[in-house]
Amino acid sequence: MNSPLADRLRPKTLDEIVGQQHLLAKDKPLRRIVESGTIPNMVFYGPSGVGKTTLASIIAGISGKRFCKLNGTTASTSDIRDIIAQTSTFSGSKGILLYLDEIQYFNKKQQQTLLEFIEDGRITLIASTTENPYFYVYNAILSRSTVFEFKPVAPAEIAPAAERAFEAFSLDSGEQFELEEGVIHTICAGCGGDVRKAINAVETCCLCAQDKNGKRFVSLESARELSQRSAMRYDREGDEHYDIISAYQKSMRGSDPDAALHYLARLLEAGDLASACRRLLVCASEDVGLAWPQIIPIVKACVDTALQLGLPEARIPLANAVILVATAPKSNSAESAINAAMEDIAKGRIGPIPRQLQNKHFDGEDAQVKGQHYLYPHAYKNHYVSQEYLPDNLRGTVYYHPGDNRSEQQFQAYWDKIKNPER
Repeated sequence: MNSPLADRLRPKTLDEIVGQQHLLAKDKPLRRIVESGTIPNMVFYGPSGVGKTTLASIIAGISGKRFCKLNGTTASTSDIRDIIAQTSTFSGSKGILLYLDEIQYFNKKQQQTLLEFIEDGRITLIASTTENPYFYVYNAILSRSTVFEFKPVAPAEIAPAAERAFEAFSLDSGEQFELEEGVIHTICAGCGGDVRKAINAVETCCLCAQDKNGKRFVSLESARELSQRSAMRYDREGDEHYDIISAYQKSMRGSDPDAALHYLARLLEAGDLASACRRLLVCASEDVGLAWPQIIPIVKACVDTALQLGLPEARIPLANAVILVATAPKSNSAESAINAAMEDIAKGRIGPIPRQLQNKHFDGEDAQVKGQHYLYPHAYKNHYVSQEYLPDNLRGTVYYHPGDNRSEQQFQAYWDKIKNPER
């Protein structure tokens, strides 16, 4: 019983793996590949504790190849050379299956070292990563591999594994355990889709169980305490961080206050007040914008209040602002307009500034037109006079297209009347 319970219960066959049915159910491509015995280079992408290492171990047993394992956080270039050296030995004559865990921590040079041997088949690579491989894995490795995405396991799928864990601990310890109703569900719901974390929680619950009527009693309260906050997957440098803040803004943009509050709660639970505030400010300008421009100072005031209060009270002004942004009318006309203007600048569509808009300059003898001839709008009726403001080569260019909301339509109607009085 010295090894962790999760290691003792590690699945030995494909059918024992919990979850990942989108990859391992009967007739799914990955299962057919594994059962064929001919293993290609693969990259397993997904969160911790969902079966990546377990599946690699099972594949190694099926393939008949020599199995080697490295971890990107600790392995060095010399470790890679040692494995490469084995390709010319009798034990490596059938090829080597290298499982490279956390490949994102290997630098480009280390990954390149493997290329020649992956190319000719002497090494079959199964790499795993918790980060998006298209950002962290060298392109030459990706082009020679197939990426399979692993997903967090649903609580209902974890439940049988948790039950087996209680049974296994009971058998190993020689003690009987009585579980209060709801213990299994609480552990499975609190592990954030991580099977290993659920089994570790089972082991901890068993260790702190109280004696009751000749049995060891695991209370619901104990299960809650030992699995609290476990459902939060959050790394401020990882994919989950960007997924949450993306979902947060998209929910506000999509006018779903309930979803927006959910993602706000996840950010605040992780203590990421800065991201919650920043995306709120962005959303107020980018997604509500000119449909209700007054929302921008309102949201700014809520953010300032939240930052002054700090957590946990900051949740209140932020909740007000999130609901306000989510339920407000939407317009991205300003963002679209500035993007179009910046695209022109990037393409070199600039042109000289019209003479009447320039700062006052001395007119030399070669000046064809003397004087600036700027028309001051406030000197005219309705504070408007027609004159050209864009460079000549951009004359007639339109960047801003009013949204179909009431605010922008009212402004458009006003200026149509002023600029085109004959209509």
